[in-house]
Parts: sequence; C-alpha cells; structure tokens
Amino acid sequence: MAWTYGRGELTGIPYTSMREPGGIAAGIGALRRSGLSEQLRLRGVHDAGDLALDEPTGVRGRSGILNEPALARLVQATRARVRRAHRVGRRPLLVGGDCPVLLGALAAIRDDGSTPGLLMVDGHEDAWQPRRSETGEGSNSEIAVALGRVPYLPPALKRLVPLLDPAALAYLGPRDREELAGAGVASLRDEVSYFADDVETAAALHRGDDPAADAIEALAGEAFWVHVDLDVLASDAFAAVDYPQPGGLGWEELDRLATTAARSPRCRGTSVSIYNPALDPDGIDARNVVDFLSRLVERCSPDLATL
Repeated sequence: MAWTYGRGELTGIPYTSMREPGGIAAGIGALRRSGLSEQLRLRGVHDAGDLALDEPTGVRGRSGILNEPALARLVQATRARVRRAHRVGRRPLLVGGDCPVLLGALAAIRDDGSTPGLLMVDGHEDAWQPRRSETGEGSNSEIAVALGRVPYLPPALKRLVPLLDPAALAYLGPRDREELAGAGVASLRDEVSYFADDVETAAALHRGDDPAADAIEALAGEAFWVHVDLDVLASDAFAAVDYPQPGGLGWEELDRLATTAARSPRCRGTSVSIYNPALDPDGIDARNVVDFLSRLVERCSPDLATL
C-alpha cells in the first residue's frame, strides 16, 4: 500500500495535561479558525474531526500523574483513531493538545503488528517520574510511561506499557539539560538510539547534514511515529507555549527535520502539539502553524515509498 499525506487524515486533539481546562486544549479550535482544515483539504487530507475527550479533574493519581482518567481516555481514543486511519490506508496527522497523544499512536502501531519506534522533535525530554514533577502534568512524563518506567499507573494504561525500548527512541532538539540536572533527573541522552540537542541539531543542518535521517537510521523497530512539540522552536519564532526556554530552532530548520522524518517509508504518522491560543492574541503563531503543516503535506505527498 502506498501511504502519502495526500491520503492523510487530520484529527484534532482538544486536550491538556494541565490542571484547568482551556489553554492548549483550545489550540485545535484556533488553528481551524485560521484555516487549517481548508488548507489541508486542498492538499488531499481528509478531516476526521476532533476526538471527544475528557476534561481535566485537577487531581493527581496514585502514579503522580495529573488527570489520570483524562489521560487514559486520550490514549484510548487516539489509539482507535490511528488504527482506523491505518486500516483504510491513510496516514494520521494529529494536531493540538500536548505530548501524551503519542502514547495512543505507539499503541496503534503495535496493534498493527509492528514494533514501534519514536522520533521526538521536542524542546524537552519528557521522561520525568511523575512524582518528581512539580506539576504532575502528563506532558512531563509520557516518555517515562512509554518506556514502562512509571509505577502505579491506572489499569487502562498499565496494560499497554512498555510501548518503547530505548533503542527505538530518538531525540532532536531538547534543550532542558540544565533543568534536569538541577532537579536531579537523569537524562536519556546516553540510553537512546540517537540524541542531538538544539545546538547540535542546528549545527548539523548548517553543515548540510541531515540529523533526522541519521536519527531514523539509528532507530530500532519496523515502523516509527514522529512527534513534533512546537516548543522545539525558539521563542522569537513561536511564542505561544506555556514553558518557554532559551535557545531553540527556527521554522526552516523544523521544516527540514519534519519533512525528512515524515517522508520515510517507515513513518506511520505525525503528531504536532503544544500551541496555546491564549498566548497568541494576534493569531500570528496560529497562521505559522497552519503554514508549517501545509508545507509539510506538500513536501511529503510526492514520491513516498510503498510500505
């Protein structure tokens, strides 16, 4: 079966790992108002609508994760949506919400009989133990969950993990090393198949190298998911994030990484998360995200290999 983003499927993710509703959960609505669905439909992408998800409870569960029921619902709904898209030969594009959306996608890849891998294009490693996290937000810990390293998960999540081996995980763009060191949290840098922080990634691109291709080559597993957290971008390129950091990449650099990753014949889909419209009063960041996704679809539609 030939998989292209011309046979893609857009799903909106109105989800937040935070204590209160709104914020990034409203991101997909703002992107739709900025023309996301129309722009992608012009490029052959089917709009499957938004997932029906639960509101946050504001309560930390036994695992230490905030909003455990809402997280379990997100994983269940995303898993089903990605599986359905794969069955009909569409490549999923999940937009909005935050990083735990990737857990359901990995589960769906495994359901298809493939060993899943993950390419994280993200400003953070997201592998905190939830009880060490000040907020308990699932977006701090989804990689620890995927690796099977979080105890006391609710049954719906416990049955799924581990979803990943460190050899099937690659990072491009993290820049939270000092934060992790200050909190006494170990980095995954020396465990995973490939790791290039924001400075290393930008330098490789400047030299004319392709760190995304190198990361994919290093990834174990028969298939992989691409997750793009927009906080991988520098704040002067994209400001509508709740946890800004110094450093980061530019849009052109992100274009190159995402295009290489999504064009791989091993790629089973992409998620793009972390946009808070409350931090984007003039809508400039929303329009930039729509333009980025439109470019990604255009660049990935032709000449994709058969899976």
